[in-house]
Amino acid sequence: MKNITVTRIVHDDKVFFGLRAPSKMFEDYQYLLKVSDSCNWCGDVRGAVTQATRIRVVHFILHQTFINTGENLDELLMKDVFETIFCLHERKQQKELKRKWARWSALFTGQPFSDVKCYFGEKVALYYLWLSWYTKLLVPAAGLGIVVFLYGLAFFNTNPLIKEVCNSSIIMCPRCDNRCPVWQLSDSCFYAKLSHLFDNEGTVAFAMFMAIWATLFLELWKRHRARHVSQWKVYDWCEEEEELILKIVNDPNCTTKHFIHSYMRSTLVLILVTLMLMLIIGLTQALVVFRVVAAPLISEGSWAFIRDHANTVAMMLGAVLHYVTIQIMTRVNRWVSLKLCDIEKINSFAATERSFTVKMFTFQFFTLFSSLFYVAFFLGRINGHPGNYVRIARWRLEECHPSGCLTDLFIQMAVIMLLKQTLNNIFEFTVPWLKRCLSRNAAKKLERKCGHCYRKACRDEQGRIEPCDICKLRDWLRNYHLANTDAFSLFNEFLEMVVQFSFTTIFVAAFPLAPLLALINNIFEIRLDAIKMVGLERRLVPRKTNDIGVWTKVLEAIGVLAVIANGLVIGVSSDFIPRLVYRYRYGPCANGSTHTHCMQGYINDTLSTAFISHSAVQKDFSIIQMKTEDGFNVTQCSYRDYRSDEDYTLTSQFWLVLAVRFAFVILFEHVVVVCKFIAAWFVPNNPIQVKNHRLTDKLARLKEELREIKRGRSTDV
Repeated sequence: MKNITVTRIVHDDKVFFGLRAPSKMFEDYQYLLKVSDSCNWCGDVRGAVTQATRIRVVHFILHQTFINTGENLDELLMKDVFETIFCLHERKQQKELKRKWARWSALFTGQPFSDVKCYFGEKVALYYLWLSWYTKLLVPAAGLGIVVFLYGLAFFNTNPLIKEVCNSSIIMCPRCDNRCPVWQLSDSCFYAKLSHLFDNEGTVAFAMFMAIWATLFLELWKRHRARHVSQWKVYDWCEEEEELILKIVNDPNCTTKHFIHSYMRSTLVLILVTLMLMLIIGLTQALVVFRVVAAPLISEGSWAFIRDHANTVAMMLGAVLHYVTIQIMTRVNRWVSLKLCDIEKINSFAATERSFTVKMFTFQFFTLFSSLFYVAFFLGRINGHPGNYVRIARWRLEECHPSGCLTDLFIQMAVIMLLKQTLNNIFEFTVPWLKRCLSRNAAKKLERKCGHCYRKACRDEQGRIEPCDICKLRDWLRNYHLANTDAFSLFNEFLEMVVQFSFTTIFVAAFPLAPLLALINNIFEIRLDAIKMVGLERRLVPRKTNDIGVWTKVLEAIGVLAVIANGLVIGVSSDFIPRLVYRYRYGPCANGSTHTHCMQGYINDTLSTAFISHSAVQKDFSIIQMKTEDGFNVTQCSYRDYRSDEDYTLTSQFWLVLAVRFAFVILFEHVVVVCKFIAAWFVPNNPIQVKNHRLTDKLARLKEELREIKRGRSTDV
């Protein structure tokens, strides 16, 4: 009924149907583009219809056509009437893209965005344009992150705080119940050095820089995008209007699917989203319980090294378990997001895609970052003190290290980020590559059977080469055996990169090397995705658009959250504020001494003392635990807190530090937000060249329309 030509070829136990739409369909499409409100400034209005446009139109019509039973292609695919549907790679253009772009030897060369746009459509081209821009702007961030790291490394052995820990004779309270004995503060010398690498004065400046960097990145991206979409003639493109045009091309008598809004449906979706987030947070609590239980069990093990570093091993095991949870919950989150979109009954594909993106990213964000938020803001702050420990069942909550909690956050981030980026890239590339290697034989057999066709029968009416059935089948089989692609293929790539952007900005104060890891990953990610899309996967259905869509709003939200999170990390998690208060209020320099370093005695100042003679302390620590390795019985031990040695109440120093922490967070966030607003105002979204180009182009188009009308009038006369 649609006048689509169908070529049927049987091969072994499979039947292939090749579809080709009539020219009239594309002529109607071009005409409707020309008379539309938003889509008429488009290169597809005149000239030959590109293969990408043909694929997009035919793909829409196939999925919007219903048979006499009321079923469409999606339902027939679900019922296994058809196995799959895919569009074909064009061999000549595919080879050209491989030569220019999709190869490892082109790792540090530019990308042919216009060629990618012509082959895969504007949506894919904008993904690579955004990824390329993001990667370029990571260079200054990675460079400054290295400087901050080297700054900490430069004072690795001379820092007085590190020396104080390494030369200390202080006896620390047991880390856990039962078999954990008291320990020497000097045993944590290496940990103190590691903490100083990521918790120093340079971290504050770097966190402020990254918050402003996120704003500049987005504002400069909008300008960069405007230049390219203006060149591609899709600046004013409207995705919803094109969907209406495609509906008319498919069925001239179609009706509009009106917008609807149901408060009942919205309430139901809101309740289900809240329940899902509670489930994800519950999984985070389960990971916390795992670490609480694992640390004392590991400390009772037989391996001396692991027993001595039980808390660190438990932290790393928790991070690995968190990664496994992420992989499982990613699939669950996708299924739930799709079901929630079905409940909403959104009227267009573009709106459905936006709704799905917001839900999926929200679920993924909580899955990835709930554990990190616990480590950053709750670890070591709700565990109590000797004589009054907070417990889960019989196990004590984790404590912060005497050198601070920021290293725990760094370990958690480093493990998750490295595992996620490395393993994901390996699986993304190797699975399609292995599938292609295993399926080459079928196409090679047909190639030997056919050879090269030079027959006149292989040419159509326009003189173009029309392959014989064997040549067609060989090409179809080659595409059939490639890895499958769908609407989620590009979404998955965007989600992976936006999650990486979150890691790079939100907790960058705890991990200054995150931009460097992201930069190294992205250099390979661009070529990996290119090789995968061009040679290892079936061709994506080309989609026309002029922006990365709702991802821009998501990135803006991440930029705001980065300011809040980094301010809290420095103000609450870091030791920056306690060190500052000690230097100017309690340290030697504050008391007028000039013979010692201003931070001399800081570590001892942050420790409180628990006496075994106290009845409550006796219940927490047994006599065996209060023996040193030399067999010496201790009557007191130290722990990290600002508490009185007599009645264990919080000291005035604690409240002063807390007040300065809150004051710093407020000051930091207001200063950075003002800087972000100034940066956003200073960098306009549209370059002047783009505005002038659009005016010139519109003027030329209007003049051309007027000339055509005059020519038509003269012909009528």
